[in-house]
Amino acid sequence: MEAIIVKELSKIFKNGKKALSNFSLTVSQGEIFSLLGQNGAGKSTLINILTTFILPTSGEVTIMGHNLKKESQSIRNCISCVAQHTSIDKHMSLKENLEFQGRLFVLDSTAIHARSEELIQAFHLTEYCDYNVSEYSGGVARRLDIAMSMISHPKVLFLDEPTVGLDIESRQILWQMIKTIQEKFNTTIFLTTHYLEEAQLLSNTICIMKDGQPLIQGSMEELRQYFSEPVIRVELNTVDNIAAIVERLNAQNFSKHIRVEEKTLYISVDDSSEGFAKTNLLLTENNIGFCAIEIQNPSLSDIFLKFTSKSIR
Repeated sequence: MEAIIVKELSKIFKNGKKALSNFSLTVSQGEIFSLLGQNGAGKSTLINILTTFILPTSGEVTIMGHNLKKESQSIRNCISCVAQHTSIDKHMSLKENLEFQGRLFVLDSTAIHARSEELIQAFHLTEYCDYNVSEYSGGVARRLDIAMSMISHPKVLFLDEPTVGLDIESRQILWQMIKTIQEKFNTTIFLTTHYLEEAQLLSNTICIMKDGQPLIQGSMEELRQYFSEPVIRVELNTVDNIAAIVERLNAQNFSKHIRVEEKTLYISVDDSSEGFAKTNLLLTENNIGFCAIEIQNPSLSDIFLKFTSKSIR
């Protein structure tokens, strides 16, 4: 069964701006689905429609078998949404936040208590029950926020950039929490994120959108099939003069685009053997220190940049 079906969805605002244009996608029940796109691509508009905050101009949306236009309340009853900013009350304890959320969904006291204990155990929050919520780190506050969103047993959970602003350790804990939600509670997760490695690590299906339209949708392996360009990865000894190195590589006219991550270059080329040889020759002839060079499969970052036309070159 499909958890979400979107068919030819369009949204034109009163000022004439077209945010979505004939947008279609499907999300399978129980999967983690990641929606990627640059700022202004239309991600927020799509999320606002799927979570019933705004109506589309045209098109059809079905969530867990319910039609958006005719059964919006039924959809609200089976979804939950975690926004970028936490919604916890810092004047309440951890358990009080969970209980208050349960009362908003008109759950009885017994059900609220049982569900709260289940979520506290599942998300390893027991040690924080005795601390003031106002003293929580950003990572722990986000974990409580997501736990609160799960109090109502949602069938579909929308996560809007849940790890933004968190350090890598907190992000990794959140990643495990998201996997727990999928595996333990069989919840469909609709994720938006700007961290491409996050989407690559977590997702069963990825959709890349641009200018209000989907460009490509599929698993990571399926997306790689659309990316025929091999990638040469070069790890330099230092970040010094990296812009000049990129300029020299571009001047050779064998690279299609180059991505830089700290002191590592990812060079997309037409021919892997030629690209490897020419890159290696340029580095050695110019005495540019490097500790690794290899031909590798394209990452999600490479695919994203190809389809959204963003590169250094």
